[in-house]
Amino acid sequence: MIDRGKRSILGVGVNVIDYEAAVDRILSAARDGRAQSVSALAVHGVMTGALDAEHKFRLNRMDIVTPDGQPVRWALRLLHGEPLPDRVYGPQLSDLVCARAAEEGVPIYLYGSTPDVLAAMTDRLAQRYPALVVAGQEPSKFRPLSASEEAEVRARIKASGARIVLVGLGCPRQEVFVYEHGQALQMPMLAVGAAFDFFAGSLKQAPKWMQDRGLEWAFRLAIEPRRLWRRYVFLNPLYVLMITGQAVGLLKRRLANERAPDANIRHG
Repeated sequence: MIDRGKRSILGVGVNVIDYEAAVDRILSAARDGRAQSVSALAVHGVMTGALDAEHKFRLNRMDIVTPDGQPVRWALRLLHGEPLPDRVYGPQLSDLVCARAAEEGVPIYLYGSTPDVLAAMTDRLAQRYPALVVAGQEPSKFRPLSASEEAEVRARIKASGARIVLVGLGCPRQEVFVYEHGQALQMPMLAVGAAFDFFAGSLKQAPKWMQDRGLEWAFRLAIEPRRLWRRYVFLNPLYVLMITGQAVGLLKRRLANERAPDANIRHG
């Protein structure tokens, strides 16, 4: 089991952690009724924090930020001499959490995506883990929520009896949701994005050889070029450039730049 705390990747604290330790921490918090905010960040997620001082603030208040992408895992080794045997991939982490939740009788709640994806995801989970209790599910409204709507969402989650929430709103909305509601709900909340679509079978995963070589972005770009081309064409080269800058000590002011979000702005 590996759990050696956080290291800065472009000013975003990423945990040096493996699957076993992450799952143990999440289930322990669920059993104890403690808040535990979790996000799995690939390059896009790290860059969203690196380029936005308010979002960096949110990410740096997460309890666990896993190195979802291989380039993030490689950066931990390059910048901090912290080798990990594998990345901690959001969909795989979600699967392992669901397996343990089924074994230990811990109910889960699904928040985000569309009704069709949630229905398919619930069916797949029932087939894979018959003992798993999905205490509730709720699709995204795909717009900012009012304060009263947010309170209603929290009330529904609490009333369901769930003790873990999986959040699939896409980056960065899912991290914002976890940041804004985690303490009020006092249970683990996992921002896991594409895990919903992978579980539902509505989105194909890259072959393992591409995942292992950090080429998952190329596979996803080929499948969804119109939606993703800006993300990968601009952010991937910028990530490499900024990692190089951090390695040679040229980004100290940028790395330290974070700002508390305005609590009066509704994000949904």
